[in-house]
Amino acid sequence: MDNKLSRREFLGKCSAYAGGMTIVSSLNVSGFTKNSKAFSSLSKNMGKTRIQVVLAHPSSKEPCWPNIGYDFEGNKAEFMNNLHKYCPDVEFLPVTARRDEDAVKILQSGTPVDSYIVYLSGCLWGNVPEAIAEAGKPTVMIDNLFAGSGEFLTSYARVRRQGLPVAAVSSSDFQDVVQAVQSLDCLKKLSNSTVLVVGGNPDKRIGDVFGTEMRGIDFAEITDAYKKANKISAQKWADQWMKTTAKIIEPTQADIIKSAILYVAMTDLMKKYNAQAITVNCLGGFYGGHMPAYPCLGFMQLNNDGHVGACEADQRSTITMLLMAYLTGRPGFISDPVIDTAKNQIIYAHCVAPTKVFGPDGPSNPFHIRSHSEDRKGACDRSLMPLGEMTTTIEFDAGKKQVIFHQGKTVENVDLDLACRNKLAVEVEGDIYKLLNYWDQWGWHRVTFYGDFKRRIYQIAQLAGFEVVEEA
Repeated sequence: MDNKLSRREFLGKCSAYAGGMTIVSSLNVSGFTKNSKAFSSLSKNMGKTRIQVVLAHPSSKEPCWPNIGYDFEGNKAEFMNNLHKYCPDVEFLPVTARRDEDAVKILQSGTPVDSYIVYLSGCLWGNVPEAIAEAGKPTVMIDNLFAGSGEFLTSYARVRRQGLPVAAVSSSDFQDVVQAVQSLDCLKKLSNSTVLVVGGNPDKRIGDVFGTEMRGIDFAEITDAYKKANKISAQKWADQWMKTTAKIIEPTQADIIKSAILYVAMTDLMKKYNAQAITVNCLGGFYGGHMPAYPCLGFMQLNNDGHVGACEADQRSTITMLLMAYLTGRPGFISDPVIDTAKNQIIYAHCVAPTKVFGPDGPSNPFHIRSHSEDRKGACDRSLMPLGEMTTTIEFDAGKKQVIFHQGKTVENVDLDLACRNKLAVEVEGDIYKLLNYWDQWGWHRVTFYGDFKRRIYQIAQLAGFEVVEEA
């Protein structure tokens, strides 16, 4: 027990918990996050994530936290029932650990699992949490409040100091447990995913870190898919976009139909390769005459429907969007930001944005169909995104093993005929002058998501072994 209090010392410094209730039953279990269409659609046919749940506690026959005679069996049963109830798409493999030797047996059993949960139903004051974490798989350590707290706090701090991929939940709201499970599930889903990279060289580092297949597609293949695309289906998509837009400004009907044919071609390729995301070197493809249309309207539709369509063969932004789709069910908005220090604003500018920023199950916001800004050709969307909402802006970099992060509140859809068609202004949370400092190291792109996901970003970063860099 290096640097640990003995059980007797611990009990001597703390008063025993007098009640006999089961802690889990007192948790707030309202408002659980449900899997959206995005989550279920992206992960179709992937199989369930397998999580070994290590249920750790001492004998209830001796003085302990929460008290002698505590119903550990009832507590464990209720914890597992809640996991099954609120995370039905995950396979849980429960096993009890009462001593250090049990952790060794668990790790040596050969049971194939993707990750671990260590639930401290009570304090063992041994080495069980550390032994499981040191196996190196993503691990979530969970405290049964007033029962496992002493060992939870010391063990979690110790394994985090070792740099192990471990996150913690110490909360009376079971939704926090559910979100931690979703983080583990997200990492597994990423390892089973395929991203198509059209007109670019696949970044192997993403595959090395997340296990995602990054498959290169040359322009000739997407051109061939365009020629073979179902024109009747494409006409229906073009009609739907023209019917639902608030207004069409520059593009002709022919421009919009070409965009719809390219959308059908992209979805055909995604089906062919069982891909969950596609990113296209759109400027090189269109300027070079390799593609007859921009993919912008198709990307809008993919992102609205819970898949991922990403600009400019930007694979770092693409994996960021895919990770967040699994984690939150919400699409991302890639941008080339502009900073206005006089207004404490960052303006996210690009020629494509989702119109269902809260995910496929959420409301749609109005949009216009415009030409692409730089060359005034083709068709794209200008999404009039909701205002007064907190946003989280990030990039996950597999090479650096870092995620850059800032937040702000949406204040305006800027309407200037300058730069890209979408210009979402956000009032920055933090120091806007600090926000000027990282662009040489990270490039111009960022990806913005509607919602306050700070704690969730930190959690999944810990589980993936990434450092969070707060740039504001």
